[in-house]
Amino acid sequence: MDLKQICSLIESAARETGEYILKESEVFDIKKAETKGLNDFVSYVDKGSEKMLIEKLSSILPEAGFHVEEGTLASEGQIYNWIVDPLDGTTNFIHGLHPFAISIGLKEYDEVIAGVVYEVGGHETFSAWKDGGAWLNGRRINVSGIAEVSGSLIATGFPYHYFDRLTPYLNCLTYFLKNTHGVRRLGSASIDLAYVACGRFEVFFEYELKSWDIAAGMLIVREAGGYVSDFSGNMKNLTGAEVIAANDLVYSEILKIVGNFMNDNTV
Repeated sequence: MDLKQICSLIESAARETGEYILKESEVFDIKKAETKGLNDFVSYVDKGSEKMLIEKLSSILPEAGFHVEEGTLASEGQIYNWIVDPLDGTTNFIHGLHPFAISIGLKEYDEVIAGVVYEVGGHETFSAWKDGGAWLNGRRINVSGIAEVSGSLIATGFPYHYFDRLTPYLNCLTYFLKNTHGVRRLGSASIDLAYVACGRFEVFFEYELKSWDIAAGMLIVREAGGYVSDFSGNMKNLTGAEVIAANDLVYSEILKIVGNFMNDNTV
């Protein structure tokens, strides 16, 4: 399998679908948004984007199954599976706020081997394939060279319906507000991961995500020289329940800080 070629085809599928999302964003009425759960929204644009992506990706690798956020199609491939978020950042989208993105990962058994995150408004295509490096609009990217958390810019995402860990999370957030260059919350986990990969952020951490939020971005960070794990340092079979992504120089320090707070220990 030519993963570079596969990645190029995924990029084209994402950009073509992104044109539909961007066009709809210009006329979208927030009253048309539906509620899936507490603070969890979906729109006809999410569903339309997902249908388009399923059609395009099926033509790239017909034998692959699909794990997709909106449930347009649920199928399990024996070897290959697409992990797709058709509109990551729906809350941003329905409020007319950027960024929002398309995230597409391709798994071989339990390993992500290709991934694309397309930031729709800025027309930025982040991509990676196994052992092929990470790329932004065709240019090689790497994680930043910042070596200490004190000099880092931190990205995070707020919990939206699971609040049992809110107190330790807020304590962790307070620590970062006091001891780093700052904290940003963009509202799209795939973009947060992509921005770690290209050095705009040094760190991203969040809990209560899903596999389609992180599959593509996780590979892009790793191929850019960074690390991705859960709060305990496990790097395999990540589900999104806990995610830390960081450049290679601050990862150990950030893992200790986040792990201690989120595991109810004391830094």
